[in-house]
Amino acid sequence: MINKFLKSFAYAFSGIKYCFKNELNFKVQLFFAIIIIGLGLSFYVTITEWMIILFCIGIVLSAELFNTAIENICNKIEPDHHPKIKIIKDVSAAAVLVLSLASAVIGLIIFIPKIFN
Repeated sequence: MINKFLKSFAYAFSGIKYCFKNELNFKVQLFFAIIIIGLGLSFYVTITEWMIILFCIGIVLSAELFNTAIENICNKIEPDHHPKIKIIKDVSAAAVLVLSLASAVIGLIIFIPKIFN
């Protein structure tokens, strides 16, 4: 049972590794996450702000992972261009965009007052 549990972590890390190697958007999101963590350390954000920042980072990176999974499933089901598959992939990408924009606004709300003080 423990072996199966540990294997599940290996599979999960394999998925992260795949996205890191193959998905530019995942790398971009990770780059911004590192920048934001650096800003958080520089501006001494509160515990509550850290929780919000880390939640935003986690949700955006998770959305990128889900988007990659959806795109791969779509490409396996229909390797050629298909209008319905395009909609699925576009909506999946839009979900990442919405979360990224919301997270960026949250970041601005947290960091702008710290920058100007």
